[in-house]
Amino acid sequence: GDFGILDSELDSLSPEKRWSRCQKEVRKAFQHAWAGYVRDAWGYDEYHPISCTGSNLTQKGIGFTIVDSIDTLMIMNLKDEYLKARDWIANSLDFDVDGNSNVFETTIRVLGGLLSAYHLSGNDTVYLQKAIDLGSRLLGAFDSPTGIPYSSVNLATRKGIPSHFSGGVSSTSEATTLQLEFKYLSYISGDYDYWSRVENVMFMIDNLPKFDGLVPIYLSPEFGKFSGETITLGARGDSYYGNLILGVTKGKKIKEMGDLSENDIEDLNIGKELTRTCVQMYFSTQTGLAPEIAYFNTFTNSAEDIIIKKQDRHNLLRPETVESLFILWRITGDVKYREWGWKIFRAFEKYSKIDEGGYTSLDDVTSIPPSRRDKMETFWMAETLKYLYLLFGPDDVIPLDEYVFNTEAHPLPVFKPPHMQ
Repeated sequence: GDFGILDSELDSLSPEKRWSRCQKEVRKAFQHAWAGYVRDAWGYDEYHPISCTGSNLTQKGIGFTIVDSIDTLMIMNLKDEYLKARDWIANSLDFDVDGNSNVFETTIRVLGGLLSAYHLSGNDTVYLQKAIDLGSRLLGAFDSPTGIPYSSVNLATRKGIPSHFSGGVSSTSEATTLQLEFKYLSYISGDYDYWSRVENVMFMIDNLPKFDGLVPIYLSPEFGKFSGETITLGARGDSYYGNLILGVTKGKKIKEMGDLSENDIEDLNIGKELTRTCVQMYFSTQTGLAPEIAYFNTFTNSAEDIIIKKQDRHNLLRPETVESLFILWRITGDVKYREWGWKIFRAFEKYSKIDEGGYTSLDDVTSIPPSRRDKMETFWMAETLKYLYLLFGPDDVIPLDEYVFNTEAHPLPVFKPPHMQ
């Protein structure tokens, strides 16, 4: 494929021009991904760039890729692409979908995308109307005996649907990662039913027993209690926990913070070290891309620090590591976070890019050439490329002390709620 600018060219530029050039390369990558989707899968939820087809998550798509990418189009100032996406949302987006829709994914990707677009567009009511329509349909998920949301909802009938797990339990991360979107929807619509439904979930969880602040990954909508004893920081647990770095700084730069407490310094260092570890999972493979799961070798007599099992060698174009690099760059100003991000971007360009259009997930990051999966996850354009673009850009675009990114990278403004009756 075409790798764009050469590193030797970049090295000859001043730092400011260099990072501006890196940002342009990311923007070009987004246009390449978007163009493939528009050509082959317009209106479909997901894109398969090798077979040049689209597919839907339910029997009728709700344009997951379009709505998830809309604020990236705005942030990257891609005007023509944006107008085409807005037109589709205004005229073709319809939530009357009979079937199981995942409450969490629909909230963070679709509702989050609409809310962010509403704010970034200067309050374009098209996005508000669609957000209220979707939000009111999602509320059916909270009609459980305890108010803890079911994992799925039928958007047409507005009925919540328990998961197929034993006891119909919901994922802890899913039930506790809806608060930002529903509260902001209350704020801009004036309907505080959304607010009270998600606040109720947090009140209930606050009152449940924890293990050193850690919680099991399943939650029962029937009984309002945690289910089982499994605890992870990965899937089903991940987004329940706060960003350590943002918890310390509230988005301000370290140099503006004054003296930090011992606890804050410890949290900051854990955040930095966690990020360094995640980056090493990229740099330790043959392709320079991280596997989905890695194991740490704790035995001293082995050459390998990181062990990757055969079934875990895939890469889905995930954003979490570049998200951490973006946050750390903004807060510390340490250029190594940009350097690491550029290295990761180059690896995606080299191995995930499909020349004819789009980018694909990989089956095995430990072999060259890596076998490919034929799927471009919606978070590639919504999150991974957005965070890389912001990493290489100026700090006053979406400043971290004025915005909170939802778990799908949709920026929502920090707001003070009016006094609630």
